[in-house]
Amino acid sequence: MEKPGCNSPHSSKEIQPLHYLSRDEAGAIERELLEEFRFGPQQLIEIWGHSCAMAVTKVFPLRSLPKKQPTLLVICGCEQNGAIGLACARHLRVFEYEPTIFYPKRSPNPLYRDFTTQCEKMDIPFLSYLPAEVQLISDAYNLVIDAMLGVESNLGDLAETYVSILSTLKQIRIPLVSLDIPSGWDVETGTSDGISPDVLVSLAAPKQCATRFMGKHHLVAGRFLPYDVQKKFELNLPEYPGTECVVAL
Repeated sequence: MEKPGCNSPHSSKEIQPLHYLSRDEAGAIERELLEEFRFGPQQLIEIWGHSCAMAVTKVFPLRSLPKKQPTLLVICGCEQNGAIGLACARHLRVFEYEPTIFYPKRSPNPLYRDFTTQCEKMDIPFLSYLPAEVQLISDAYNLVIDAMLGVESNLGDLAETYVSILSTLKQIRIPLVSLDIPSGWDVETGTSDGISPDVLVSLAAPKQCATRFMGKHHLVAGRFLPYDVQKKFELNLPEYPGTECVVAL
């Protein structure tokens, strides 16, 4: 049987409801990509980081930013979501934004260190601490990108560092963008003592917690997923217009 368009497994059929992934399903998709389709871990992080940067440019074009300088703050965790945030920051710098990174617990993983080095070589500044006074953050930046805690994070074992950061982010009054999972949210139930982002960028496909997202913009970055993966996991992703790598839900 001939396959429909690369990213349209249901293009000739009635559109089915979007599938929201559990933690296990998200892990299974990533293993499928790594083991069966031979994607590399760095390759996936790079794809997702670029897609997240594109999502930011769509919701917050340079000309729409209220401050004279196109500043933004990217807060990165020590696991994969943090590495995606680093890649996102680097792409935003290429797109002429002015990112600053707060990376309080740097990962010893050599792969993640590579993304850190790339940002440093592009003269992206790193903060040594996050101001506790939220007005300082609001005055300095147009928006904040939350790349702290992802699918892989255990909410029951949060370091005091992240608890403090979440407490600060709950109070900010500038737009907040979360990558894949809003930090502090349970992946599956969406129960949260975490933040309330204005924008959510789901990676590959939305996770179950996204059903509780009440922000203004929800985008999904899954165009790169092979047709067979989309079909196997019954993702029912929306069609991507033109050459877009992200699409609004």
